[in-house]
Amino acid sequence: MAKQLQITLKRSLIGRPQDQKATVEALGLRKIRQTVVKTDNDAIRGMIFKVKHLVEVQEVEA
Repeated sequence: MAKQLQITLKRSLIGRPQDQKATVEALGLRKIRQTVVKTDNDAIRGMIFKVKHLVEVQEVEA
């Protein structure tokens, strides 16, 4: 089974640079405390690394 990542937006995007806003939106997050589940791969990990101060990540089994 492939591992999945549960990503939750924890901080506001107000006042953040446009590239960070675009990265959070590309992850599928729109509102604070919204959670999405994504497949664990290098592209998603890179996006999470860019906005690690705004999100909380947990690994879950598929």
